[in-house]
Amino acid sequence: MYVKVCGLDSVESAAVAVESGADAIGIVMSRTSPRRRTADEAAEIFRSVPVSVDRVLVVHDMPATAAAEIAAAVGANVLQLHGSYTGDEVRAAGAIFSRIWRATSLADDPELSVGAFGEELLLLDAPKPGSGERWDLSELISRRPGGRWLLAGGLHPANVAEAIGEAAPWGVDVSSGVESAPGVKDHQRIRAFVSSAKRGG
Repeated sequence: MYVKVCGLDSVESAAVAVESGADAIGIVMSRTSPRRRTADEAAEIFRSVPVSVDRVLVVHDMPATAAAEIAAAVGANVLQLHGSYTGDEVRAAGAIFSRIWRATSLADDPELSVGAFGEELLLLDAPKPGSGERWDLSELISRRPGGRWLLAGGLHPANVAEAIGEAAPWGVDVSSGVESAPGVKDHQRIRAFVSSAKRGG
């Protein structure tokens, strides 16, 4: 099971995620997020992570091409475009930056074919990204994408194994579910989440 720990706040939190066995770490640079980091902070965290771990820059409120340029500058190797980006915008970013993930919610009635916009992976989130709200998995099960996709939204150490069993994603993503407060990562919860997800998958 592929596991991404997102919204990381420090080099120390990234180290805990990596040591726990996470396959990817995410840094948020969206202006409205309590988890937002500056370009300098993102670069420092990404530099601390082994090249074997995916380094994902997450954005939702900047132009896709600008995000692609920033991703390259801060040392990310994946750009995650979250929200209402169009196919043309995603493809334009992909012309600048080679690895693009598309993140969306079933509430937006999205295109669920992985790769439809040229992305390598699809992330399905709850209606309010980063809120910790979990949604009814029965809807997802009836509309489950094929290919590589990540389940996100309301996951935490106590429910991730069950969610994996029900939805059968290729991987999972967590942010608020491993926090002690919005934007503040709890190291023990990170360890517990990665362990539960790896066992569950």
